[in-house]
Amino acid sequence: MVIKFTFIALSRTTPSDFEFLTVIGSGTFGKVLLARHRKQGGYYAVKVLQKQMIIKRKEQKHVMVERSVLLKGLQNPFLVGLHFSFQTPNALYFVLDYVNGGELFYHLQREGSFPEPRAAFYTAEMAAALGYLHSLQIVYRDLKPENILLDSEGHVMLTDFGLCKEGVAVGEIMNNTFCGTPQYLAPEVLQGQPYTPAVDWWGLGVVLFEMLSGMPPFYSQRKVEMFENILHAPLQLPNGASRAAQSLLAGLLDREVSSRLGEKRDFVSACKKKNNKGVAVININSVVSSGGNPGTSLLCFH
Repeated sequence: MVIKFTFIALSRTTPSDFEFLTVIGSGTFGKVLLARHRKQGGYYAVKVLQKQMIIKRKEQKHVMVERSVLLKGLQNPFLVGLHFSFQTPNALYFVLDYVNGGELFYHLQREGSFPEPRAAFYTAEMAAALGYLHSLQIVYRDLKPENILLDSEGHVMLTDFGLCKEGVAVGEIMNNTFCGTPQYLAPEVLQGQPYTPAVDWWGLGVVLFEMLSGMPPFYSQRKVEMFENILHAPLQLPNGASRAAQSLLAGLLDREVSSRLGEKRDFVSACKKKNNKGVAVININSVVSSGGNPGTSLLCFH
């Protein structure tokens, strides 16, 4: 049986245009292959998704959303870009940037936690990526270390856009859809309430907390207990974190959405303001224009 998707190719590209070298990742719907383009010579990560598995799991919408978002993210340095997309009778192919520095998850597992300047650097680049998506009215909804890649120079690149929601302006309310990874879910998602792009800033707070301490802030091996912690447990800030880092975490991990950092003006613009209480400032323009150097604190803790 031939399964057809409404999937317009970006070019007349076929699998035979690539030399597939090795498997670099696998998942529910297929695998990711390192490949070299036979004519152009560049190296790519080719995501191969099996159509029958996509349909069996009713994931057609997520696949097409991912492609749509990838097309819009090509010009942002902190988002994995799509170079080609095409299909065969049995599979869909996304030809993506090859990002060879590994997942942030791998580095956290190996090192336990990061020094504050390093965590600040990654947070600044993630904020730039999320702010860019929000400017396109896209909510990411799945920020976690497994979806954060590092390139050969140590810069962040977000990947896996299947859970994104398009057409949502900053401050706009979405109908509730329960999706994401449990330990990174915002309280309003758990409560089944309509939510806004501010769910991404909660996720950024969780990832920053994990980079500084080695664990998400409300983690428990028992899922029910973890959900209860996310909703009600006091936020215990990481030992040794600077006053500015603690202030930033408290702002991002505010259960009250209306006062959460980034809710009203989005994080990129809101964090350009500096006050006398040690609130962190992200120099987004410096990150985007110069690229910065890994290990340099572009998230200025003053």
